[in-house]
Amino acid sequence: MKVAAVFEPDPTSRAGSTHPATPQVTAGVHTLQILTTEHWSLLATRSLVYTEAMSRTSIFVAALSGAVVALALVAQATEFGTGFVGFALVLLPVVYFLGWATIVRLAQVNLENARWVQGMNRIRNAYLQLAPELEPYFVTSRYDDGAGVLESTVGRVGPTPRYQPFVSAPGVVAVINSVVAGAVAGIACMALDLGIAWSLVAAGVFFLASISLFLVWARGRVGQFLTGSAPLFPTPASDGD
Repeated sequence: MKVAAVFEPDPTSRAGSTHPATPQVTAGVHTLQILTTEHWSLLATRSLVYTEAMSRTSIFVAALSGAVVALALVAQATEFGTGFVGFALVLLPVVYFLGWATIVRLAQVNLENARWVQGMNRIRNAYLQLAPELEPYFVTSRYDDGAGVLESTVGRVGPTPRYQPFVSAPGVVAVINSVVAGAVAGIACMALDLGIAWSLVAAGVFFLASISLFLVWARGRVGQFLTGSAPLFPTPASDGD
């Protein structure tokens, strides 16, 4: 569907026009107050989202640190005997579950954040309809499609680096959590007297399997923030290059 330019007059007012109208903002004091209030509301919501993301990550790291300390104490007391193995095989899967829950929630938080950025981009578009001469002073996007949300979030448009999934908060937690999965597999193999070599192989296989599952799952989540909310102001082709 072809969308009219933002500053172009309402296309439905033209004789014989068949294109749908782009949402237009009527100038007025109340209009600006409502837009400003909504803008600040979205900013506050984004702040809460970031706070929750950092809190959930901190809880996982704290739980993992506590588990490592507990395992060290038990290992010292049991000399890495059956008591240590049993304790580790009970504790580490719980830590892994906490990490998995953290990754899922961080992904949800990212989708929520993208939704709020989309709303702020729409409001920014309304600002520029009211005062188009201010466009040179805006460094974030006024378009509410995927490219516009990405530009407002990371400050650029284009393909992300290949290493980006591993430097984001969910990626870091996924890597650490996969190490926990590998540790569980390695300890289980040692309990079965399979030797150090097979224990390391099993640990590596479980690590790779865990990180691969997280990557496949994350790939399916990319772009879902626009589900059920079609862009009203898509980025023009010349701006998206």
